[in-house]
Formats: sequence, structure tokens, C-alpha cells
Amino acid sequence: MTTRVTTPFDCNSTTDDVLAGVDLTGKRAIVTGASSGLGIETARALASKGAEVTLAVRDTEAGKQVAADITAKTGNANVHVAPLDLNSHASIAAFTKAWTGPLHILINNAGIAGLPELTRTPEGWEQQFATNHLGHFELTLGLHDALASAGHARVVSVSSDRHHMSPVVFEDIHFERRSYDPYSSYAQSKTANALFAVEANKRWTKDGITVNAIHPGVIRTNLARHVPVTPEWEKMRNSIPYKSLEQGAATQVFVAASPLLEGIGGRYFEDCHEPEVNPNFEYRAASNGVNPHAVDPDAAAKLWAMSLEMLKQRTAA
Repeated sequence: MTTRVTTPFDCNSTTDDVLAGVDLTGKRAIVTGASSGLGIETARALASKGAEVTLAVRDTEAGKQVAADITAKTGNANVHVAPLDLNSHASIAAFTKAWTGPLHILINNAGIAGLPELTRTPEGWEQQFATNHLGHFELTLGLHDALASAGHARVVSVSSDRHHMSPVVFEDIHFERRSYDPYSSYAQSKTANALFAVEANKRWTKDGITVNAIHPGVIRTNLARHVPVTPEWEKMRNSIPYKSLEQGAATQVFVAASPLLEGIGGRYFEDCHEPEVNPNFEYRAASNGVNPHAVDPDAAAKLWAMSLEMLKQRTAA
């Protein structure tokens, strides 16, 4: 039985709070989806502590502007931009092939949510699962050796408390036989993000790599840009306690860089601590804990095996 991790930080803590006294000089980090929202603040926070940060983004022009802004704010010129499309095997392969040297921090932050219509990749995979889980799965596998060479490397898998709304439905992950629901689809992909941390940490601890999943909290970003805005949705959205970007990015930055978590992996964090396992979910709750289905080691092992099989189909095509 592992002891649950508690810390001096909470839902009000900011990125600057959790990194106070931390020196990341000499550390190299990658943040996916770093051209907007939480990704920008995450990259800024790491750069402010001296890390060399690569913004892995689809829109490199937007990424270059973000990099310039971060350098202006932090004085750190080691902020780089590299193209990455998590829907493309060729793009992921090019990114991992181009990376040289050690990698100390990988934050799998990019994601999409609430696609109103069932959308499939060229492989036939459901889009939210493909982007949020499979793309990051392939990316992280491709960067394994760089992480291992760093020594004490950390991977952060950005999940969500929406994972409570669906386990990974192994019998029909890609909605081939069940009716598509954008919220269940997103929830399934976020459960996959949490399960990835469980299995990756189990496999890679021996290589000096720890992997954890996090829920950032509810923040006003463009993540939900595809969600249809109805009066009911607007009313529900306005009833939720929101975090600032600095508070929202705090948990992933804390898990990526705090000395308090040295050697700790395979866990799920929210509000900068490890919450209790909780099978119940309340939409308006500030904290919902982690559902048992998102930290189930058997489900994590099964997802890993199925994900590898899917990637074999992609690379063989």
C-alpha cells in the first residue's frame, strides 16, 4: 500500500508558488500544445527557472510568437519551437528523430475536447482518443531513450477530472458499434491519459523515468472551443469554480519539477497533491479525486498492449 502524497500547496497555488527556490538550469523540457492556454504558462514557468524549453506545436508561427514573449518575460533565450502534429505518424517520427541529447521533462499537455460529430483519423480511429492518447503515446515512446539518458526524467500526462465520466471501453474504443457522444469520448481519452502514467511508470522506473498524470482544474482556455454553447451549457459552465492560468498550470509544473516528488510515479495529482480514490463524480465540485478505473493496473496494461497494436497498424500503412 503506497502512502498518498500530500504537499503544502493547494488549488490556489500558482506556478511561481510551486517553483519557488527551484533551479532548472541545465534541464531540457518539451511542452506539447504550448502555443495557447496552459501550455504557454507551463513553458513560461519552466523557462523562468532556467530550463531549456521546446514548444512542440502545430502552428509554428504562433509558437514563435509565444517563444519570443517568454524570452522577453524571463530573459531566457533557450526557448525553441518545433512542429508537431499528434495526428500524424510522420510528424511525430520527424520530431523524435530530430531530438538529440537528453530530455529531463516531457509534459504531454496538448489536447482537444468535445468534437460535436464523430470524426475519424485516416486509420479509422476516433479523433479525441487518437489525439489525446495515441499521439502522446507514440511521442513518448519515441523519446524514451532521450528521457532515460537524462537520469531522473519526468513525464507528465495531462488528464482531466472528466475521466470519471467514462472508462476506456476496450470493446469499442472507436465508437464503431455504440452511439458517439462527445463527452464520453473525451472522458475515455482522459482516462487513457491517466492509465498511461500507471503502466509507463511501471515499465520505465528501472530506466530512471517517472510518469504521473494530473488534472489541472477548470480554466477558461480554448480547449472547449468545439463544444456547442447552449443556454444550459452556459449556465452550468458559469457555476464552476475557475482557476487562473497560473493556478491551472501549477499542478503539471509541480509534478514536472518539484523536488518533493523525486522518485514518485504512477500517480494522479490534482491541486498539487494526490487526491483520494473516489468512484463518484459531481460536475460542480472543486475536487473529485481519481476514479478507480483511471488507476487500475490491469486496465493500464491492457491499454498499453492495445495502443502498441494500433501503432503497428499506423506504421505499417
